[in-house]
Amino acid sequence: MKLFSKECFRVLKKNKYCAVLIGDIRKNKNVIPLGFYIMNIFIETGFTLKEIIIKEQHNCKRIGYWSQNQNRDFYLLAHEYIFIFKL
Repeated sequence: MKLFSKECFRVLKKNKYCAVLIGDIRKNKNVIPLGFYIMNIFIETGFTLKEIIIKEQHNCKRIGYWSQNQNRDFYLLAHEYIFIFKL
């Protein structure tokens, strides 16, 4: 993603926007905040963060499984982030 953000920074014109849609993941019952890792990479590259939009996910593929198995000790990740960056 560092190479991608640098290339976006290189080709994007001044005062234009770049939007990135990404969601977090869970590994071993722990959240890995991929969205915020990506956000930081773009900021470190030189972009300005203009907005964070939280997009609610509907009809997740795994919802049926989780509604039947109530013995869990974590919440479903039912959202994604849309980061709006400006150059």
